[in-house]
Amino acid sequence: MSESFHHRPTLKQTNKPFKSRHATKASLKERSKGRVSRPAAKIVHASRAKAGAQAKVNRRNHAKQIQLQKRQSLLSAVRVFGGVDGAPRVVAVVPLCEDADSRAAVSALSKSLELPTQADQESVRKIKVERFKTSLQFVQLAYADFYATLDACKVADYVVFVLSPAVEVGAWGETILRTLQAQGLPDVVSVVASGHNIDPKARSGILKSLLSFMQYFFPEQSRVFDLNALSDQLSIVRVLSEGKPRDVRWRQGRSWLLAESVDWADGDLALTGVVRGTKLSPNRLVHLPNHGDFQVLKITSSPVGNAGSMTGEPTVLADPDPEDADSLVSTNDPDDMQNEQTWPTEEDMPGDPFRHPAEDAQLPDANPGTTPRAVRRVQKGTSEYQAAWIIDEDNEEDEGEQDDDEDAQNGSVEEPAEAPGHLEDEMEVETHNEEGVTFQDLGDEEENEQSVGFVLLRFVSHSAQRLESWRGRQREERDDREFPDEVDTPKDVPARIRFQRYRGLRSFRTSPWDPYENLPRDYARIFQFEDFKRTERAVRRRSEEEVGAIPVGTRVTVHLKGVPRDAAKWNTTRPLVAFSLLQHEHKKSVVHFAVQRNTEYGDSVRSKDPLILCVGPRRLLVKPVYSQYTQGGARGANNVHKFERYLRHGDTYVATIYGPILLGNQPCALLRETTNANAPSLVAMGSQLNADPTRINAKRIILSGHPLKIHKKTATIRYMFFNPEDVLYYKPIQLYTKYGRMGHIRESLGTHGYFKAHFDAPITQMDTVCMSLYKRVYPKWSELFVEEEGPDDSRISDAMEE
Repeated sequence: MSESFHHRPTLKQTNKPFKSRHATKASLKERSKGRVSRPAAKIVHASRAKAGAQAKVNRRNHAKQIQLQKRQSLLSAVRVFGGVDGAPRVVAVVPLCEDADSRAAVSALSKSLELPTQADQESVRKIKVERFKTSLQFVQLAYADFYATLDACKVADYVVFVLSPAVEVGAWGETILRTLQAQGLPDVVSVVASGHNIDPKARSGILKSLLSFMQYFFPEQSRVFDLNALSDQLSIVRVLSEGKPRDVRWRQGRSWLLAESVDWADGDLALTGVVRGTKLSPNRLVHLPNHGDFQVLKITSSPVGNAGSMTGEPTVLADPDPEDADSLVSTNDPDDMQNEQTWPTEEDMPGDPFRHPAEDAQLPDANPGTTPRAVRRVQKGTSEYQAAWIIDEDNEEDEGEQDDDEDAQNGSVEEPAEAPGHLEDEMEVETHNEEGVTFQDLGDEEENEQSVGFVLLRFVSHSAQRLESWRGRQREERDDREFPDEVDTPKDVPARIRFQRYRGLRSFRTSPWDPYENLPRDYARIFQFEDFKRTERAVRRRSEEEVGAIPVGTRVTVHLKGVPRDAAKWNTTRPLVAFSLLQHEHKKSVVHFAVQRNTEYGDSVRSKDPLILCVGPRRLLVKPVYSQYTQGGARGANNVHKFERYLRHGDTYVATIYGPILLGNQPCALLRETTNANAPSLVAMGSQLNADPTRINAKRIILSGHPLKIHKKTATIRYMFFNPEDVLYYKPIQLYTKYGRMGHIRESLGTHGYFKAHFDAPITQMDTVCMSLYKRVYPKWSELFVEEEGPDDSRISDAMEE
């Protein structure tokens, strides 16, 4: 029987879908192409819609409140200038050219207001502008008066730069503009000096040219006013009289005063002026440029009538609190009686003065990756802690003046200058190592000939060029740029004596380094803050909450005690300004600044060169040391930073000084004195980082050697050392080559400092073997910079004399 045929029960066909519902994570990621899916929109109920409308009303109210707060803050900032007894707007008038006169510019503005011209020669002049119900206090500055210009612009609400239509801005004008940029400026107004006959056809071109020049320094400038036109004169007065002056960031939280009159009697200086900035506290110190910090004796009232005369007897507004007032103590007083340190006498050290007291004593073994501390000759009974503070004075005086010669002038020699084994110098010793490399020790004459020939071969081309094109410090800077940190090992002094202050580090960034070991004596005089930022916040909070301070806009007379008589004579021809310091700002510590070199300064700038530091209200004579700047000012794992011998163009460096601290991110400028006392050169500009005595600035030197014979990964190295004792002394320190190979010393060979080294890979004959050594460097103590009438030859850098 044949099988029957059956039709399909249905015509419906089910095929596999084009895309699977259960896709893999990779396919889903590929499908999304980085898009983020949003949840599906849900139905908005009436209650939610009502809540959304309410939220919109709340946002509108919040925006309105912010607008009102800004308007009230603006009114409160401007209110200090309003009224009959309101504070005047301080306007510094700075001439940038020789034929520009600040007094002529102020007289032109006074004439436009139909006021009498100035008859006296005082630097400060106050005029009332009835039309705008305010007053302007002009600080009239002389051309090329550099430091007076800096001081006036520190307290100014507006700065008026007077340009000449006939004479270009010279080197002094450009220097003062860049320095004021680094210092921080309020609103700027540019004007053309009056009294010049300008051709009407050329007037437009002159104004455009001057505007282009000013926009290079101040891009926000949109116009240059002409003092020869009455309409521009009135426009200048309107700009200076209306609106809110721009805040200078570094002045926030500080109070200052521009002296209108000065009186000195028996060491007490009375400054009369209007309190500006924030509230003036009698408990804080007051800084006077060129003179220093002083304590407040008392603050009295100084009301003035319409005629400009005193109205009634002055009353005492505030007295300092003896328990809260800051003292003039800026440094600690080290207690030398607790840790008495005396140099040993000849009786204490019998025998050879160049040997350690224990004859033939071996140096202690070095820890892995480090060099042992040098053995010091100290008096019997002196502890290890006391011996750590003994410093070679001759070495410290010369440190920084010559790159690495400071240790060569060290008078204390712990070991004999002539290394042991000199009796074998005339012998030729043949040594075989286990890898088949034959080493032949040479005699002194042949060794010296090869050494001298090698040095000449290496440096002959460079020396010829340097002798022709470079001289002095320019040549030294070029050498340091071509061969950074490389030094030659001396032949007459053992390396372990010449570089006894240096140590080896396995890792510069992570190897531990105790920041409190072998500190110089200056560290016993400074202050250290546990948390610098937290201290700053606490000081500012207390200054805002202080009771009894004089409010802003009050005309007072501040009496300072212990002020020299010279401070009273500046008011006749130059302005006298006073800044109130915050708490702790008189104390000295190790202060760091992030600086960048001025692109237009071409001379060499070396660490510990004397410079003038302008930071905040202060000017200091400093000798900073420079180090590398890590991104964001980070400390790193061990807070060790590489010392830099020169301040070069393009990079940011950290300048370290001993000096008084300043709270806040203070801008700074580094100046160098020239033969003209009123025309210094701008070297660098930047801002303050912090006050951190634990930051370690490590100076690196590189001892270089060269392969004589190479067998696979082992090589014989010469010219790094010149006696076997040095090879054994520095054996624990790691070696590296300029082509990136790492190695270590295996053993000493012969009597001339040759040694066998093993590397992680074969090296070439063209490679150079290096060893890095480090020591901590410190800056010199800073002092107050006092401006003088002429140049002070003792403070001019040695580089300038060369």
